[in-house]
Parts: sequence; C-alpha cells; structure tokens
Amino acid sequence: MPIKINDKLPAKESLEKENIFVMTETRAQTQDIRPLKIIILNLMPTKIATETQLLRMLSNSPLQVDVELLQTVTHKASHTDEEHMLTFYKTFDEIKDKKYDGMIVTGAPVEQMDFEDVDYWPELCEIFEWSKTNVYSTMHICWGAQAGLYYRYGIPKHDLPEKMFGVFPHKPLDLFHPLLRGFDDTYFVPQSRHTETRFSDIALCKDLQILSYSEISGIHLISDLECRNFYATGHSEYDADTLAKEYFRDKEKGLDIKLPYNYFPNDDPTKQPLMTWRNVGTLMFTNWLNYFVYQKTPYDINSL
Repeated sequence: MPIKINDKLPAKESLEKENIFVMTETRAQTQDIRPLKIIILNLMPTKIATETQLLRMLSNSPLQVDVELLQTVTHKASHTDEEHMLTFYKTFDEIKDKKYDGMIVTGAPVEQMDFEDVDYWPELCEIFEWSKTNVYSTMHICWGAQAGLYYRYGIPKHDLPEKMFGVFPHKPLDLFHPLLRGFDDTYFVPQSRHTETRFSDIALCKDLQILSYSEISGIHLISDLECRNFYATGHSEYDADTLAKEYFRDKEKGLDIKLPYNYFPNDDPTKQPLMTWRNVGTLMFTNWLNYFVYQKTPYDINSL
C-alpha cells in the first residue's frame, strides 16, 4: 500500500517520477481501511527536500500511511515559502487533540546551541510531553534524537573536535531486535554533525538500549526498553547528493570543511557519489512502521 499525502504537495511529483506508489487524499477516501496516522515534525530548513526524503522512506511498506506535517509556531521557516507552510503544515494547537500511530522528529541546524537557547525549545518540550499519551511510537533523527534524549533522560550532547561528516560503517549490536531485522553485519549511514551522544552516557541509563555502533562515528541507533521511542544519530533518509550539497555550500562560504568520509569515489569531489545506504534506510523505516507502529498500536487509535 502507498503513502497518503495531500494532492498538491510538491513531493508527490518527485516520488511518482521515481515510480514510488503515492496515493492522494482523493483516491484514499474510496478505500475502506484505517491507515497508519504519522505526524512529521519537520525542523529542517530545507522543508521540501526533507519531506520528500522521509516520504520516500515511508513508502516501501504494504501498509497505507496517512502523513501529516507539523511546524513550530515559535520559529518561522525562512528557507521555505510561507504559502507552502500555510498550505501543508499544521501547528501544535491544530493537532494536540489528535492521536497518532507514529511520529518522526527531524534534525535541525541548531546542535551547537544549548538546548534551552533554541527559540522553539519550550514548544518542542510541550510536543515531547504530549507525545507520551498521543503517539504510540516516535522516531527521532539527529538533533531531534539528541533533544529527545536530553528532554527524557537529561543525556547531554558533547562537542566534537571536528565535524563528523561522511558515510560511516556501523555494526548492529542486537540482530534479534525487530528494528534491525534484515540488517547486514555492516551497514552504512550518512552522518553530518558537530556533536555526539556518548556510549558512556547511554550505558548509565537503565531504560535505554544501544542497538548499533560505529568504531569511527559512534552510536547510531538507540531504543527505549518499551520500543516506544527510537533515536537515530544519522540520516538514513538522505539523498545521494545531500552531503555533496553541504560540502560545496560550506566551501563557497570559505568554511574549513573536510571532504566527507567514504563518500566521493576516490575522494574526488568532481565524481558522482555512490549511494550505499538506501536499502538499510528503507529497511529501518519499514521495520519501525511494521513492528512498532502497525503491530502494536491499538486498532481504535483513540484508546491509545
């Protein structure tokens, strides 16, 4: 089954060109089925690109997925047309009385700031608190993962000596965990961050389990013991050229940015990067939808 999105969302055309099965609201209304209701809190400045990337990850499932987009009101998007935000995004006040099978919290370019200094931090905390009773399972990505871990467990983020930037090999630590079902013994994930969540901090929290790890880039996946919340430090949803765009953007700004690790063929930035993480990224999101959203959420979502 497909993802169900607004008929006019820009991602629709992009995904259809990739032969991804997208169902518009008009067609979905003719089907007698309860779709999974997923809310995406999109904190990235590149809203449309992030929408397309995440919708692509959610599309490879036999389940019908009804996606809504959420924005913060305490921070206005400056890189996305206001009409797009008004047309396709909800505010927390508009959705706070609803229930959702799942939620995705994206990363944000604020990781070098203290959490409390982020202008929408109080609003984000309110959403995190609301999710405890109104969302069955949440996937937190990059800074969203750091924010969730800090809010729920007080786990800090730590500055890195240089940006963790590239495509890194990771190893599953528990191949029997359903989120990792089908993962290879080594798999690749793009990382793009200036801070880290340390193994030693997570190990002190009895309510968390580290699911995968890299000798180079550190922790990738973390789960709480109820499997209601997952935290991913990397960006399995990234397009093949996302890191390249970041690299050339920073070079043009005159920033001291190194070549992304294990990304350009022969470390030659004139060559097209190879995508080595699509399959595992799709698998991670499909496993999350199947085993922790569809299988566990009550059919009557209002009884959540």
